[in-house]
Amino acid sequence: MARDRLDTKGWARPTPRGIAIIVAVIVAAAAWKSVFTVDEAQDAIVTDFGRPTQIITTPGLGFKYPYQSLQVFDRRVFVYAAASNEFLTLEKTPVVAAGTVLWRVGDPKRYFETVAERSAAESRLGDVLYAELGAAIGRTPIATFVSVAFEGDQADRVMAEVTARCRAVAFRDYGIEVVDVQLAEFDFPKQSRARLYARMKSERGRISMQYRSEGEESGLKVRAGAEEEKGRILAGALESSLRVRGDGDAAAAGLYGEALGQAPDFFAFLRSLDAARLSIGKDASLVLPADSPLFGPLHDSDYFAGSPGGSTKNGNDGRKQP
Repeated sequence: MARDRLDTKGWARPTPRGIAIIVAVIVAAAAWKSVFTVDEAQDAIVTDFGRPTQIITTPGLGFKYPYQSLQVFDRRVFVYAAASNEFLTLEKTPVVAAGTVLWRVGDPKRYFETVAERSAAESRLGDVLYAELGAAIGRTPIATFVSVAFEGDQADRVMAEVTARCRAVAFRDYGIEVVDVQLAEFDFPKQSRARLYARMKSERGRISMQYRSEGEESGLKVRAGAEEEKGRILAGALESSLRVRGDGDAAAAGLYGEALGQAPDFFAFLRSLDAARLSIGKDASLVLPADSPLFGPLHDSDYFAGSPGGSTKNGNDGRKQP
């Protein structure tokens, strides 16, 4: 093996082979620092003394100069649970609310220039959520969030507006893409819960009384309608009965007239019996002469052949001549 030569000061001089090895090591180290890979769940930024020069959003192999720096960001969805805060509703009722934000890196360059780290990004998201959620609760009635009726669609509509506002502000200012914002908590402050619950109970009592009064009013309307229908049915029935009775009376009168035409003497006799029965009481006694028309059928079987008590075609006394 060749030995290194000594210089005048006693230092060993490297041979050409040694120099080549050193150069190869330096080149390998530079090449190692110049090549990088980006995973499918990552975004990367190459910076030149803090100034972004490359934005890599697709996975694969990348190259940079050795003096340049590489910043890698996880672009998966993160969950940020914000702390609870106290807000005022449209009725100036104090409530405690908190939200949960689903977010990821949307614009790597803007994200790098403004926050660069997850903790800083979530801190900014907390400020944005506090402002937008507070504004939304402040212009919304409390019944939208707390109600005995199902109004989940109204609360979802409010949170959709909050999500849209947070998404626009976070992406514009910090390069953060807000995927969704959910309402994680909505309650009353502990110090005012008893008073608020008492007021809610009173309000529910008022609503129940209103429902009762409306039910009673509806019941009165139904009963009045039923009574009206009843009167109309009875009137129709009375009209029908009177019409039938009139038809019966007319038929009876016709029969009476026909019978009278066939045997007027017998009909007169029946009418006299009815008159006697109606005019004489139960225990009364009636004294009649022997020639009374009432006794005619008793002593003359052909009484009705002539006129009782008068002349007939057979004789003047109403009796048949021998």
